[in-house]
Amino acid sequence: MKRRIPYIVLSLIFLLIHLSSSGQKQKPKNDSRYDEKLLHFGFSLGFNTMDFDITPSDTSSLYPEVSILNPGINIQIVTDLRPGKYFDIRFLPGVSFGQRIVRYYETQDNKQVLYKDPQRLESSFLEFPLLLKYKGERLNNVRPYVIGGLNYRYDLAGKKEFDDEKLVYLRLKRPDLYYELGAGLDFYLTYFKLSVELKMSDGFRDIIVRDATSKQPQYLNAIEKMKSQIWVLAFHFE
Repeated sequence: MKRRIPYIVLSLIFLLIHLSSSGQKQKPKNDSRYDEKLLHFGFSLGFNTMDFDITPSDTSSLYPEVSILNPGINIQIVTDLRPGKYFDIRFLPGVSFGQRIVRYYETQDNKQVLYKDPQRLESSFLEFPLLLKYKGERLNNVRPYVIGGLNYRYDLAGKKEFDDEKLVYLRLKRPDLYYELGAGLDFYLTYFKLSVELKMSDGFRDIIVRDATSKQPQYLNAIEKMKSQIWVLAFHFE
C-alpha cells in the first residue's frame, strides 16, 4: 500500500487540474508581467519523503524494506527561462534533507520477525534539477502544468566509512542522477505567483557501496540492488 500512495496522490493532482480547467467561470485576471518575462527568478520551499526501491537478495534469510516514510525539507532557488508561450525551462539548484530507515525481517516459525539494528540512513543533498515545464491555458488566476526532467544530486552525508557506534552497516554512494515527473497549479496573486507542485524523483543507479569491510555483512548481503526514490511537495514563489 505504501508504494501505491504517491501514485494515487499524483492521479488526484491531475484530476484537480482537469476540474480547475473546466469548472470555472471567467473572472478578472491579476497582472502577470513578471511571468511573461524571458527570464525571472524566485525561491522554493518544500517537503519530501525519501524512500528506497529495494531488490532483496535471493541468497539471504533477511528481508529488507523501508516500512515508514519520514518527512524532510527542500530549499531551492528558481531560475525560469520562457522560450515560448506554453514552455518554460527551469533550473532549481538547492539543498534537501531527509532520512530513510531500512528495517530487516527474518522468518521464524513461519512469521516475519523484526531483525536487530534497523539502518537509519540520513541524506543531505546538493541538487541541480533541470526541468521542462509545459503549461496549460490560464483560466482566471489559475494555470495547470506538468513538469519533467533530470536532477543531479550529491549526498554530502554519504558515508566514507561504516559507523559502528551508531550501528550503521550500509554505505551509500554520494552522486546519483534522477529523472523527475510531476504536476502542479500556478496561482496568480496580486504581487507574485504561487505554484503548488507534486513531483516524483527516481534514481537511475544502485547506490549501495559494496565492500568487505563491514563488521555486519548480513545487512549488505540481504540487498541485491537499492535505488533512491524521493517525493516532493513544493511551494514556489516567483
